Amino acid sequence: MEALLKRELGLSFVKATGQGGGGCINEGLGYSTDKGKIYAKINKKKEAKVMFDGELACLEAILATDTVRAPKPMKVMGHPTTEGAVLAMEYLDMRGLNTHAAKLGEQLARMHQFNEELLKQKAANESRVGGGDDVECITRFGFPVTTCCGIIPQDNEWCDDWVAFYSRNRLKFQLGLIERDYGDREARELWPQLERRIPGLFEGLEIKPALLHGDLWGGNVAEMTSEPVIFDPASFYGHSEYELGIAGMFGGFNRSFYSAYHKLVPKAAGFDKRHELYKLFHYLNHWNHFGSGYRGSSISIMKSLIR
Repeated sequence: MEALLKRELGLSFVKATGQGGGGCINEGLGYSTDKGKIYAKINKKKEAKVMFDGELACLEAILATDTVRAPKPMKVMGHPTTEGAVLAMEYLDMRGLNTHAAKLGEQLARMHQFNEELLKQKAANESRVGGGDDVECITRFGFPVTTCCGIIPQDNEWCDDWVAFYSRNRLKFQLGLIERDYGDREARELWPQLERRIPGLFEGLEIKPALLHGDLWGGNVAEMTSEPVIFDPASFYGHSEYELGIAGMFGGFNRSFYSAYHKLVPKAAGFDKRHELYKLFHYLNHWNHFGSGYRGSSISIMKSLIR
């Protein structure tokens, strides 16, 4: 691995530090180099290049908003001995989110508002709002490249309508995988009923595309001495409320985080039901990743939303 990093990143010195990380999908290793410390995410599966190319684009998009800290990506490389890939990025010395939870809530809200501010500036005929001259104003829902939530690629084809995008590109896509792998009759029968109900959950809302982290659970946030950090994104442009779906499933976010967030992005009417709808995607995605232990929660949410 050291030889690969030297060659691909133009380094003269690379040494593993013994510091690592990763999770259930990727391995992570830290390295000291002549240009500072770097972190390498490693996955030996052939699908890894698509996943890491998407993550690199996500991190670049998040950093371009200049709202919240994330690791600066460097390069995606082929794995030296397998069909997999390696993503090299800036090494950040992180610990669990605690002191800076409220600051993260504020910064996340500002990231979600960033594109809407660009749209307002464009309408007012002004050039930009912070973050750099190369930041593009986005008017549709989706993302320029494929991103992955876990190992599963997300369908990010651009769409003008959020309800259509979320129903088709997120829920229906996941349910299609469940049908293929599990043939679950109850999920198959519930989906048409839920699909008809979804538009009614968005009545009266005007949704502007917001850049999302996309997989913001407690394991993908942390803090440094002076600021919070987000990492392992599965980004796309969508409804800002979507971001809080998985945040509410596994803990890791305290009251100060939510208070700071909603001070800038207040809850709209019907938030609670849409929150359940957004959690549904992540339960389905976990079902597809980790098996039928997540079936019960998925089916329960579907039933609750069509009552």
